[in-house]
Amino acid sequence: MKQKDTWNLTKLFKSDDDSEMEKKRKVILEKSYAFINKWKDRNDYLEDPKVLKQALDEYEFWLRNYGSSGDEGYYFHLRTAQNQNDPKLKAKENKIEEFSKKIGNDIQFFTLRIARIPQQLQNKFLNYEDLAPYKHFLEKSFEESKYLLSEPEEKILNLKSTPAYRNWVKMTSGFLSKEEREVILEDGKKALQPFEEILKLTESQNKKIRDKAAEALNDILRKHVDSAEQEINSILLNKKIDDELRNVERPDIIRHLEDDIDTEIVDHLLSTVSKHFNIAQRYYALKARLLGVKKLEYHERNVEYGDGGVYSKEDSVKLVNKVLLDLDREFSDIFLRFVENGQIDFFPKKNKSGGAFCTHNLISQPTYILLNHTNKLRDVTTMAHETGHGINNELMRKKQNALHFGTPLSTAEVASTFMEDFVLKELVKESNDEQKLAIMMMKLNSDVSTVFRQVACYKFEQDLHKDFREKGYLSKEEIGSLFQKNMAAYMGDAVEQSEGSENWCVYWSHIRRFFYVYSYASGLLISKSLQKSVRDNPEFINEVKEFLSTGLSDSPKNIFEKCRIDIADKSFWNTEINEVEELLDETEKLAKKLGKVWMEQLFAF
Repeated sequence: MKQKDTWNLTKLFKSDDDSEMEKKRKVILEKSYAFINKWKDRNDYLEDPKVLKQALDEYEFWLRNYGSSGDEGYYFHLRTAQNQNDPKLKAKENKIEEFSKKIGNDIQFFTLRIARIPQQLQNKFLNYEDLAPYKHFLEKSFEESKYLLSEPEEKILNLKSTPAYRNWVKMTSGFLSKEEREVILEDGKKALQPFEEILKLTESQNKKIRDKAAEALNDILRKHVDSAEQEINSILLNKKIDDELRNVERPDIIRHLEDDIDTEIVDHLLSTVSKHFNIAQRYYALKARLLGVKKLEYHERNVEYGDGGVYSKEDSVKLVNKVLLDLDREFSDIFLRFVENGQIDFFPKKNKSGGAFCTHNLISQPTYILLNHTNKLRDVTTMAHETGHGINNELMRKKQNALHFGTPLSTAEVASTFMEDFVLKELVKESNDEQKLAIMMMKLNSDVSTVFRQVACYKFEQDLHKDFREKGYLSKEEIGSLFQKNMAAYMGDAVEQSEGSENWCVYWSHIRRFFYVYSYASGLLISKSLQKSVRDNPEFINEVKEFLSTGLSDSPKNIFEKCRIDIADKSFWNTEINEVEELLDETEKLAKKLGKVWMEQLFAF
């Protein structure tokens, strides 16, 4: 199989200066304003379901093939991820954003007016048979209408979002990605490394290496904490202004509305996970004993125990593909297309976006995955995780229209964690006890980070917004104190909130996206339920595929009910958290069996 290491973006454009960009921009203008001018002065589509069907068909066609930024917006989104600090790329991205925002503002009248269809007429539209393909789009639009402002006001909010929010966030991430420090590499040599590589080295199994990396990282974060203080306060103020204008009851309501999930369900999840923080605390106590220390430093929380092995890109691709093929041939076919067509950017580079993500834009455009593969066990599971998102995209693409193409965050992490966990189970199959303990510890680390850490992060966000709105401004010391308080709550006494850790929220991009992190916890716990159903009955994979194809065409609550999962039932979250605790019990017993730790040591804290 021929594999490419970097993205092949030629399906969008041949280069950053492709002359086709200008031609395509003209087409987008033509198609966008043909729609805008046809419907902007009409009201019949707001009264007659038959006319609305015609209008939505035309809007869907525009959204499928053009959108407000077409291929150019997507292309420069991807290129700036490959090189965050290239001023030419930034300029081109800003230009297409400006172009896109103008069209977006001019066309948004259409969805705003649909949302405001009078309540007494809404059932007529919802029950009209020919509008069935757009039914949930309409349901969600009607639900969101209570928080919408006038058309001119919505335009102003759109226009201010870049200078009042996006530019601040880009500033911090851009500052960090430029930083380099001398650190010790795994081969013992000293070298300058970029921020993302230093972050990875804090997880080295060699204490000298990870401590030196943490020292470098703390130095970088101290350098930028003052600007991050201004950034965080600015985006908190921007959010407060938006919420007050919309008369939003609490800061996370808009997130839940966008994610199509009831606030009560999220609250149940947060409450249940918080009550089980002792599971995370037991895990860190076990890790500390296995590593032979009384307490872990904050930067050591993700240090891998044991020999996880070395996994080249080729080995990782082979393993992930085997697992996908065992689950369903279509999963494998999709993944191999990603690899062969250059839809995965595999390796870390200076100025490249850190971490990993899977992205899509228009339903007519290809999916792309970004990785930073460094041949570690965790890189294998990350590949499986992002591939899960990609498979989700491709299955939706087959069955949904452009208005229902996408996943609410409340369901987005189910596909990713589903694939990731099956890959880990494959790794365990042929392992001896020593290897099994290392893999189980890594799995626990992943589960603890995905469920308990993300809920602690959500609670940190709640504290941030609450205190900011009460005080009007938060100093870097106050932000750091809130961060350490919430991290300590789930980690317990086995992890030292060491000096410098108060600044680690400076690089945590999650808190800039406002309250989306619950979706990691809910996604993994729901995924565990689906995994169990597939293990019990392999044919259940067809129901999983149906779920993965559903997109935005129904609410998450209804989608999961079809898979016999009731996410509104408080006991559901308890049941799935018990699976994490059972894995911890099994891991503790294996550690004792191998003579790594005595059980009484686990409770020494």
